[in-house]
Amino acid sequence: MSISHFDQPRDERIAAAAVDVRVNMLGVGVAGINLDETVATLEKWREHKQRDYVCCVTVHGLVMSQKDPMVRSALNRAGLATMDGMPLVWWCRLAGSAHASRVCGPDLLEAMCARGPARGHRHFFYGSSPQVVAQLVARLTHQFPGLNVVGSISPPFRPLTAEEDAAEVAAINEARPDFVWVGIGMPKQEKWMASHVGRIDAAALIGVGAAFDFHAGTKPRAPRWIQQTGFEWLFRLLSEPRRLAHRYIVDNAYFAACAVRQLTGLKSYPRNW
Repeated sequence: MSISHFDQPRDERIAAAAVDVRVNMLGVGVAGINLDETVATLEKWREHKQRDYVCCVTVHGLVMSQKDPMVRSALNRAGLATMDGMPLVWWCRLAGSAHASRVCGPDLLEAMCARGPARGHRHFFYGSSPQVVAQLVARLTHQFPGLNVVGSISPPFRPLTAEEDAAEVAAINEARPDFVWVGIGMPKQEKWMASHVGRIDAAALIGVGAAFDFHAGTKPRAPRWIQQTGFEWLFRLLSEPRRLAHRYIVDNAYFAACAVRQLTGLKSYPRNW
């Protein structure tokens, strides 16, 4: 006799539902899920020895997907593309996913580290500078006693040679991580994960953007109430105006125009997943 959906363990039911719900946002399939469902999905991948990757999709990422087909492909090939931004959450809820909530890199990293010691998770960090990663690991292991960090790599900013890339893959695989946290920025990290999934023997490669800096304490993060209002972008813009002005002013306006065209039917964005 087959097992019904509701006879499955809770985490498996959540994970199964998570991957079935994708909302078309400018031709990118974004999952209408929440943080608990995302965590359950990662646990399922680990349990079943799946090899996949997670993209935390931002407004900036959707704009990049319109300009670079490789970014759009990387987002749509991901095993899970979550909503990292309140405009995406509002869009998703409008599409019918009332329970959907924001799932961003810093929150996902913290949630998985909280579960890690009890479940024996093995974590690996890829990105940022050696100094930032050292501070990140020190703070996380203090916050979560027993957290198992099995290694880290701070790659150079230049493109790697084939030999260097192969050496990094070998080093990661030798550490036998369950989860590889990738913090090399959008769109580089999305392209890196898409080209390395399957080559790296880990349950999930997870792109987390600026999460390394936030958790290391090298960059400030907006208070929770600002995050929930949808104005974290403004907090970050005021913190780093020269670096982020184009992303948050020009990209936000471009996204808003594209979203209005899609939602009103003035332009169609075919599914690409």
